[in-house]
Amino acid sequence: MIKTYSDFDTMSRAAADLIIEQVKYKPNSLLCFPSGESPAGVFKYLVADAKQGLVDFTHCYFVGLDEWVGLGKDDDGSCTRFLWEHFFEPAQIALNKVHFFDAKADELAHECNKMNTFIKQNGPLDIMMVGIGMNGHIGLNEPGTDFNLYAHYAPLAETTITVGQKYFSKPTILTQGITLGLKHLQEAKLPLLIAAGAKKSGIISLSLKGPIGTEVPASIFQTLPNGLVLLDEGAASEL
Repeated sequence: MIKTYSDFDTMSRAAADLIIEQVKYKPNSLLCFPSGESPAGVFKYLVADAKQGLVDFTHCYFVGLDEWVGLGKDDDGSCTRFLWEHFFEPAQIALNKVHFFDAKADELAHECNKMNTFIKQNGPLDIMMVGIGMNGHIGLNEPGTDFNLYAHYAPLAETTITVGQKYFSKPTILTQGITLGLKHLQEAKLPLLIAAGAKKSGIISLSLKGPIGTEVPASIFQTLPNGLVLLDEGAASEL
């Protein structure tokens, strides 16, 4: 299902309301959030409502969607740091409720196994919220990624390396990403894609109206019976 909203703020409020509704229905929900520009507005509303006592995240569990290999919570521009700064810290989420990849670990395969096990034991994911990259990637599932993979690590596409520099204050070498897989998205109770801005309109159109296949990972949303896509008018302008 695709829903379009007048602007980024209205879309963000709608996404936040979906998450809050889920948490009220199931206080110990397992939630997956992405970092980046798209979810920033959602986090703003979640934090504000939590501070006002309108939602209680105390019993929820959270997993991070992805991370740049070699970076972590203390590194400027990392996905983990973004989530702590924009959501976990201001919403006062306890450290033991959050499970992230350790993208600095020597054994990345072990990190993938740990994440898969955590989700298997505590899941499935009630909501897996994702954005979309300019090349159609979901998380760091780059073009060519098998739809049936769980957590994995892989080389980053050139587009991702270039666009990813916007998160850093200085040029940063990015080579690999570690990420939840598209199989996790298929198994989530609510796979939720959010996108905003006219710059995303082309890839949104290709993903939701074009051929289904691994060259455009977000095209998997055409196959998800429970998938929900929230867009602002800019992102939806080519549909």
